[in-house]
Amino acid sequence: MKTIKTIILSFACLAMASCDFLDKEPTKLTPDNYFNNAEEALSFLTSVYAPLTSQNFYGNEYMFMTGADDLSHYGGGRNPQTSGAIACNNANSSSPQFSNLWQTLYTGIDRANTFLENIDKTDDISDKLRLQYASEARFMRAYYYFTLVQGWGDVPFKTTSTNSVTGLDIPRTDKQTIYDFITTEISECAEGLATAAELGYKPGHVSRSAAWGILARVYLFRAGEHFRDNTSGDATAIQNYFKQASTYAQKVMGEGHSLTANYWDVFIDLCSNRYNTTANESIWEAEFAGDYTSEVRAEGRIGNLIGIKCPDQSTDQSLLDAKDPGFGYAYFWSTPKLYELYKANGDINRMNWSIAPFEYVEAVSKKGITGRQFEFGKMEEVKNQYWDVSYSYGQGDAAKKTGDYEKSEADSEKNYSRACGKYRREYELYGSKKNKNYTSINFPLLRYSDVLLMVAEAENEVSASPTTLAYKCLNDVRNRAGIAPYEAGIAPYEEA
Repeated sequence: MKTIKTIILSFACLAMASCDFLDKEPTKLTPDNYFNNAEEALSFLTSVYAPLTSQNFYGNEYMFMTGADDLSHYGGGRNPQTSGAIACNNANSSSPQFSNLWQTLYTGIDRANTFLENIDKTDDISDKLRLQYASEARFMRAYYYFTLVQGWGDVPFKTTSTNSVTGLDIPRTDKQTIYDFITTEISECAEGLATAAELGYKPGHVSRSAAWGILARVYLFRAGEHFRDNTSGDATAIQNYFKQASTYAQKVMGEGHSLTANYWDVFIDLCSNRYNTTANESIWEAEFAGDYTSEVRAEGRIGNLIGIKCPDQSTDQSLLDAKDPGFGYAYFWSTPKLYELYKANGDINRMNWSIAPFEYVEAVSKKGITGRQFEFGKMEEVKNQYWDVSYSYGQGDAAKKTGDYEKSEADSEKNYSRACGKYRREYELYGSKKNKNYTSINFPLLRYSDVLLMVAEAENEVSASPTTLAYKCLNDVRNRAGIAPYEAGIAPYEEA
């Protein structure tokens, strides 16, 4: 009874103290009372980008949707009925990953529509910056639609914001109509975007380079769209798509981008939260931040779900850096086909980084990571590659699971699959404790190497044989990887 009286008295006091507050007009953020200044405009624009880092998109689930093909497979140990369902062909119409991604993409589209309908209300902003922000929103809307037609083909299409819960049963629009919108929209809005140089080659915001590069990707994808429809396609239109892909990709080549000296440099930057420290290769990234423990809620799972296998050390706060390179489930593994392709092409540099030749091991005491177990013969290769910029653990002892050591030759010959190893948590948060599952590692959406390879592919298709430019672009990428260049007239048309 005393407790009840106390509660009643507390509510009475609260009610009296709240009278002044209740007399005031309630504040509710709506498009009508927002967009008052440049700061609010930028804040809302950030929300247009936010779906990229959703757990339903690049933050988690999209990796499972796209990570099972002839080059990679799901290698997780848990029951693949949740995230792994798609990668393991266990998904069905009720699997939430599809509807979650669908909703996330349309959330981004609706935010972009709202932004574009209200940006002109902002007074204290220059015309140039207003145009840049509007162009970014237009691009993001087009990018979300591109992701939708890639996954679903014909989809509902709207370019106005949603202001009512009625009238939402929108019929699907033919995907070719949406492709026309995407290509026109990106081509037009690119002119209003900042250049990569103006952004300091920081790839978090969309630059003109990013728009042109993604537009080239859209044209390449559209050129092969007829295969999904099991038709021969319009030969004239397809040739035009390849020409446009080459044209826009070549535009990026004049924007000051270059390849890093080493293949792994760009990924070390990604994992250590740095931008283009040695070359301007990264053009656009999905930017993650935080680790699920602070008010910043833009964390992802890059390096945790897709990364090198590593035992969990997250519960011991004293274990840092080499003692805790970062827990990795290693859900994604190379197929034997990819493994053999790397070997057949002598592509050892990319092979030993992209599909790691080692796993982390912990001592019997379970007090931190104490070594790495390599495939037979791979330690010497890595010593000539990225050994000096990665954790090493000294002389190895396989029996004690300490130091760096190799499997036996017989055991290594049985292994034709490795964990995908591009995203390495050892470069994350030097001197700080890592979260078990969540990381702030960015996801690369467009790199300059992608652009060069798109030029090579498009030129090859347009001319029905590799052009001089196609060979140059292809060989720039091959040379960086340490692979012998293709010579004109030697490589078959499709292989080149």
